[in-house]
Amino acid sequence: MTEQVSGHGGHHVLAAAQAYGADALFTLSGAHVFPLYDAAIGGTEGYEEAGRDNSTALAGGPMRMVDVRHEATAVFAAEGVAKLTRRPGFAAITAGPGVTNGISGITSAYFNGIPMVVVGGRAPEFRWGTGALQEIDHIPLVAPVTKHAATLKDPSTIALDAGAAFAAATHAHRGPAFIDIPMDRFYAPADAAVPHPIPPDPRVPDPDSLTAVADLLAAAERPVLVLGSDVWMDGAADTARAVVESIGLPVVANGMGRGILPRGHELLVSRARGPAFSQADLVIVAGTTLDFRLGYGTFGDPAVPVVHLADSAEQLSLHANPAATAYGDLSKVLEGIAEAWSVRASVGRYLTWAQKLAEHAAAAIAKDQHLLTSEAESIHPARIYGELLPRLTDDTVVIGDGGDFVSFAGRFVEPSKPGRWMDPGPYGCLGTGLGYALASGVAMPNSPSVLLLGDGAAGFSLMDVDTLVRHGIPTVMVMGNNSAWGLEKFPMRMLHTYDVAADLQPGTRYDEVVRALGGDGELVTRPDEIGPAIDRAFASGVPYLVNVLTDPEAAYPRSTTGI
Repeated sequence: MTEQVSGHGGHHVLAAAQAYGADALFTLSGAHVFPLYDAAIGGTEGYEEAGRDNSTALAGGPMRMVDVRHEATAVFAAEGVAKLTRRPGFAAITAGPGVTNGISGITSAYFNGIPMVVVGGRAPEFRWGTGALQEIDHIPLVAPVTKHAATLKDPSTIALDAGAAFAAATHAHRGPAFIDIPMDRFYAPADAAVPHPIPPDPRVPDPDSLTAVADLLAAAERPVLVLGSDVWMDGAADTARAVVESIGLPVVANGMGRGILPRGHELLVSRARGPAFSQADLVIVAGTTLDFRLGYGTFGDPAVPVVHLADSAEQLSLHANPAATAYGDLSKVLEGIAEAWSVRASVGRYLTWAQKLAEHAAAAIAKDQHLLTSEAESIHPARIYGELLPRLTDDTVVIGDGGDFVSFAGRFVEPSKPGRWMDPGPYGCLGTGLGYALASGVAMPNSPSVLLLGDGAAGFSLMDVDTLVRHGIPTVMVMGNNSAWGLEKFPMRMLHTYDVAADLQPGTRYDEVVRALGGDGELVTRPDEIGPAIDRAFASGVPYLVNVLTDPEAAYPRSTTGI
């Protein structure tokens, strides 16, 4: 017998979300989406069972509901949950400015290939065109940055239509979906069948394409494999590690590909990225696009062949003129290449090359040691990581939200497990950090989380410390406070010999802001204060900001402006 859902549209959307594995709803209070709130807490009966207590009702209904201080945070939190769990994120934001405030988060998920569904409120249909509050057609705004965007007007098909949005979001290539529902239709009662998840296509790769890749790999003497975020999101992390180890392939990790090979692994050569790319005779890129982060697909000699492996055909970066491509379920792609390679080459073929890159990586690590341990009075950002790294466990979720300061994190922080690193990704959107921290606390409450942020990034979302406090999420926040937009300041100097519009107020007490919002924190001005401050942050049991004043002239070393 088919399970039925009855009631208003909020019940129908919630049923679809639960069918696809969503278990938390992130939102900012808005009347246009009240039906979804009613469904999430179990209506009047649920509220009464919660003793008419707001926080108990939010946590104890059919779906946990987490209310935030800015719609962008709600959407970033939904994205973060999906990144960590590989289940769809779920957010609801009110009409008009609620949706436009959330578009950056939607776009971030689009560029990152992260499955989530955002429900927008919408002015009542019977008032449409008369100037109702927050009346605007959202669909043209979000359609370019979503996999699926639709207005649901028929109460009897809301469950089915919401299920279609979740299906679109979760099928490769993954990404955000958006639906909005006119308020009068949202409240309209209906009976419908609970949608069953639509299974994804098997995505079997073409055997000939796998053979072509294997031929190139077998002929190579100095191959390098880049593991990107989609390897993690496609559930192929274990397969990737097994394939890498069986072949002996040196690996450079990118995005949420970090941690697939744990820190210290002999084949992880991310710290030898420069020599690896400049000296390779074959570069295989799996699970990420050939964008600015990877030189648009040019490595060393432009004649060096590049192979691109993706989860779907539309993700192939054909602008780079790859020598071979393959797409499909990335576990099947990697397994198929390894099987075809095994009859063309022998184990140990790349041992000397891998050892050489490992030596380069070790030398780079040794070269940086003086920065990690410097006792210079003006604190170098790297000095913070010298204290933080020994305090990270294998389960710690590390979140980066910032420019130069987080660039150093990408250089020094190597997770031991996949799914333990989050950064904004290729869209480069600041302000993701508080949403991601919220996601970590909701999705992985037994794992410590550390949010690394610059003082610039803090300006986007620091008020959502209030959200962390209200929902009992004790995030450790470590700030590199250089009183500048460092990611812009130094490139502008490179281009113009001067910089403008790149300075922030020196010595701002962001830690006092956190304290005022119910958390705690402290100001750090000397290198010997960093470690004890971080220890106090972990022990505090509340959102805690370690506000480290860093050298404003210490720039992350870069040779390009990102163009």
